[in-house]
Amino acid sequence: MCSMSSIAHQTVVITGAGSGLGRAMAHAFSKQGWSVAVADINIEAGEQVATEIKAVKGEAFFQHCDVRKETDLQQLRDRCLNQWEGIGVLINNAGVVSSMGSTELTPMSEWERLLDINLLGVVRGCAAFTPAFKAQQGGHIVNIASIAGIISLDKFANYNASKAAVIALSETLRIELGKKNIGVTVVCPSLFKTNLPDSMVNPREGQHEKVSQAMARSSISADDIARKVVNAVRKNQFYLLPHRHTWLVWWLKRSSVWLYERIISRWPIS
Repeated sequence: MCSMSSIAHQTVVITGAGSGLGRAMAHAFSKQGWSVAVADINIEAGEQVATEIKAVKGEAFFQHCDVRKETDLQQLRDRCLNQWEGIGVLINNAGVVSSMGSTELTPMSEWERLLDINLLGVVRGCAAFTPAFKAQQGGHIVNIASIAGIISLDKFANYNASKAAVIALSETLRIELGKKNIGVTVVCPSLFKTNLPDSMVNPREGQHEKVSQAMARSSISADDIARKVVNAVRKNQFYLLPHRHTWLVWWLKRSSVWLYERIISRWPIS
């Protein structure tokens, strides 16, 4: 199995690094002396993060990347290989959230949008970078999922499904790639302060505010989670649930379904 000591190159590629958790992880790895490839669909935001890192003597570059496009991820990989001696870590972080609504009323276009970005964006990233990791005989993949992929929040069926699929994909990759000295971590945070609600398309009245307020009440910040991600890579930790209470809820789901359902029905954004 891979460990931080067996990652030969202190270089990290982060999709969706222009804001939120992606930005926080870019800074967290940079503070540890890593070179960072800041990838984002938002050119202005991504360039700003790269500039911030370089302003404090870190090494970073920005690459425009839309994870819906396989060629964008291949071009990102090729630039990293041309600019660096090798790639240490890939973090598939880019993602969006859907407007809240019952399953049958959620437009099929919204299902397709979420799955294309949240799931297939991760698949495309893994497909593009895994050959490079195999060629250099080591590396690490971090996939950002969500606790919603484990505990299934009410009225977020498409988001839950997309994140559950990322967890299943990561579990498969852990088995497939472990023997190749390639580590895998799947991160499943609960609510924390981020701009993720801004990715909602046509939110119903009050939904954006409800989700934003629930996130604002969190005691954990994106910076806190970013530091935990760095540590998880160092230890080759597979499941990373940054919020302590989510371990209990996960256990309840497997051992006491009625109590689990009661707790989930009272979740802050249900």
